Amino acid sequence: MLKYTDSQVVFREVPDKIALAINVSNCPNHCIGCHSPELRSNIGTELTDDELDSLIRENDGINCVCFMGEGRDIERLSHLIERVKKHHKIDTALYTGSDDFDETIFGDNLDYLKIGHYDEKYGSLDMETTNQRMYRLVNGVREDITSLFWRKI
Repeated sequence: MLKYTDSQVVFREVPDKIALAINVSNCPNHCIGCHSPELRSNIGTELTDDELDSLIRENDGINCVCFMGEGRDIERLSHLIERVKKHHKIDTALYTGSDDFDETIFGDNLDYLKIGHYDEKYGSLDMETTNQRMYRLVNGVREDITSLFWRKI
């Protein structure tokens, strides 16, 4: 079972996308300094097909669904990502705090993947020193697009 705590439309989580960010709970990573430590607990509303469809319908104009965390039910997450891609025909993204994440379980249904635990000494995704990486996935190949997040001075 996969649960989520809340969702919101965001403009910076996935480059050039208006994304519905869904905060998935029961995070297995427990990064020190995590900005959402409450997501470590198995809390929230079950993310059923109907619940997901409702969230997407309520947020007209989005062109991506971004799952903020993978929870502990990767098969369910894979199903939901496939549902977004095939039923709603919009892009999909996943943020994970895992340093070594195998996205092949999602087939061609995942378009963007952010991997890497948060490490305060390296900073967040918008800093050139970050240990985290954002990839665009095209035909099973990772294209590193992390630099699109870096602050321009």
